[in-house]
Amino acid sequence: MIYRVAQEALTNVLRHASATRATVSLLAPDGHLTLTVTDNGRGLADGMPQRTGVAGMRERALLIGGDFTIGPARDGGVEVRLTLP
Repeated sequence: MIYRVAQEALTNVLRHASATRATVSLLAPDGHLTLTVTDNGRGLADGMPQRTGVAGMRERALLIGGDFTIGPARDGGVEVRLTLP
């Protein structure tokens, strides 16, 4: 599950972000496993339609009771976050 979400997020960075950097982290500081993929690309366009890849990541998270978010990264670009119980 984690591998597939990371794979899709990084594929999106390569295909759509025009980024020069991507960061992947996998942490479990509070007993919940959290995958975060961020990039420094052009970010999400307003009103961006949900593509198949994003929908797939969200569905994977829901299937195992996880939480999935995608939005602007703190320093620009996009942040994808998957948190699993």
